[in-house]
Amino acid sequence: MWEGLDVSPHKTQTVAYVRVSSTDQNLSRQLEAIGPVDRVFEEKVSGGSRTDRTALAECIRYVRDGDVVRVASMDRLARSLRDLRDIVDEIARKGATVMFVKEQQTYGRDAEDAMGQLMLNLLGAFAEFERSLIRERQAEGIRIAKAAGKYLGRAKKLTPEQVDDARELIATGVPKTVVARKLGVDRATLYRALAGTSFLTTALEDPGQAAPQ
Repeated sequence: MWEGLDVSPHKTQTVAYVRVSSTDQNLSRQLEAIGPVDRVFEEKVSGGSRTDRTALAECIRYVRDGDVVRVASMDRLARSLRDLRDIVDEIARKGATVMFVKEQQTYGRDAEDAMGQLMLNLLGAFAEFERSLIRERQAEGIRIAKAAGKYLGRAKKLTPEQVDDARELIATGVPKTVVARKLGVDRATLYRALAGTSFLTTALEDPGQAAPQ
């Protein structure tokens, strides 16, 4: 009667969920902290909300009773205390366990008991507070750098009209350093603009002359 049917018990798996906060970060450090697993769910671009995090949704759908979800730290799983509690609860309801490597904490079906909830709330609140401090320090660092004239931000580009003005000033003998300061850019930006415009102008007026020899 049971011939040909797979009645073997479910083989529990250990999976990893990793997430970056910006596109210039990589996942290798998190994977190294988590260690060997059966499957990895990678969130390569940080999402602003739960709906943006497709890898997390896939991970929650995938896990089953007895599985373990390893995460490098609480702030990699959730961006707020509310999200943290909701995600852990969703995974626990499927019979799986969440293990946070940095905090050395594990939450599963018993996460609903008083002590489990207390620890989750305390550590989650601390992680959220830590993120707020980091954002404040970054903002303060930018303010200080701006006040000192050292914050570059996004590289400024000169408009064609500004480049024409720069050429006229330089032609009258005004030093390029002074011209750059007047336009609010550094010398490298001015030089690039002058070189680019010069090539474009030459190409439009005499394509043969502009072509590389």
